Amino acid sequence: MPMATLAFIGLGNMGYPMAGHLANSGHEVRVYNRSQTKKDQWIKEFRGQGFGDVATTVSNCDAVILCVGRDDDVRDLLIGSHNAMAAMRPGALIIDHTTTSATLAEDMASAAQNFNLRFADVPVSGGQQGAINGQLSLMVGCHTDDYPEIKQLTSPYTRMIERLGDIGCGQKTKMVNQICVAGLIQALAEGLHFAEQAGLDRSKVMEVISQGAAGSWQMSNRHQTMIDGEYQHGFAIDWMRKDLDICLEEANRNGANLAITRLVNQYYGELQTLGAGRQDTSALLLRLQQQKA
Repeated sequence: MPMATLAFIGLGNMGYPMAGHLANSGHEVRVYNRSQTKKDQWIKEFRGQGFGDVATTVSNCDAVILCVGRDDDVRDLLIGSHNAMAAMRPGALIIDHTTTSATLAEDMASAAQNFNLRFADVPVSGGQQGAINGQLSLMVGCHTDDYPEIKQLTSPYTRMIERLGDIGCGQKTKMVNQICVAGLIQALAEGLHFAEQAGLDRSKVMEVISQGAAGSWQMSNRHQTMIDGEYQHGFAIDWMRKDLDICLEEANRNGANLAITRLVNQYYGELQTLGAGRQDTSALLLRLQQQKA
């Protein structure tokens, strides 16, 4: 793989190891993060450079990779107060791993064209552990000609990657992912709750049914922590609500009926009201247990 000069913005639970994989693969990696401490920690652990402002970080880079929180974060970084696009080299590629609305992706692609830049929406799935292990699934919305470069640059942390269509299609595919995940977790929570009420050994039940038609990643990887009441290791409810709100907004535009997604989003809202917003999404079981109490 030819080495590139890359700017990586956002060293959170996902971005930190992803940027590390890029550095370990030999790329010249320049990092920016709002938290100075996190950036300094990354510099000690990996070979690369850290900068105190976005414009310096992205200047003269072949590609700029974002992994931040929300639509507003991306907009502010690229065309807002940080105005990264104005500081980038013409022809450079922007790869946005943030889970955002498809509308935001379309807007950023349009703005990029005005600066003679290229933009791709490339949300990821696989969680923090997938990022650490370099085993993420990437959903790409981009111009056809940009896909080979995206595939090559992201390969150090990718298990599966696919171009789903033009700009916005990556984000719409991530919406499908979150819709399916929300339903699976609620079903698993209800199954575990039922097993508890029925006096069954929940661990044994999960061991048996996980090998059949009911089996899923969520069942295999989350049932025991849910049984143990441990909700501090996964994707936070606050972030899942943000994602499901995006799904429901898109459904309002395209006419999709997301009855279950809407209901699960409401349940997550109830958990936020209980102060559980920073707990992971499998805390849907906690909601059922507290209702019983």
